[in-house]
Amino acid sequence: MQKNSKNREKQRRKVARLHKKVANQRKDFLHKQSRKIVDTHDCVCIESLNMKAMAQAIPFGKSVSDHGWGMFTGFLQYKLKEAGKRLVKMDKFFASSQTCSCCGYKNGVTKNLAVREWDCPECGIHHDRDVNAEYPKGGNVVENELYRAD
Repeated sequence: MQKNSKNREKQRRKVARLHKKVANQRKDFLHKQSRKIVDTHDCVCIESLNMKAMAQAIPFGKSVSDHGWGMFTGFLQYKLKEAGKRLVKMDKFFASSQTCSCCGYKNGVTKNLAVREWDCPECGIHHDRDVNAEYPKGGNVVENELYRAD
């Protein structure tokens, strides 16, 4: 196709329309998910991630950039604020998946991302890495390690 041909322009418009459709679908999905979270929770805790660094990491690549994390956190923030609820951002260096949600023991072995499950040597509780990260130990860890984002 030549640079200024009508066929090239038609194809450019088709591609632009598809990109816009995908962007609108992502935005719609993020709005629906954030609304569902706001309606069911009074306080939402999220991890402040360095998305630029994650996108440059070999195993994650560009797919991290395509997921709209910043847009999602923005939606959550304004919807929670309108509803009079809290958004708490966890520091990216807080070892949530390495800390036992029952006793607070910090397990150094779980730094390896391949370790998906582990047993706490202090209290003997069996943890799934992702589920454990959802529940930081008690109120003290939340109060000491987190800050309120308003």
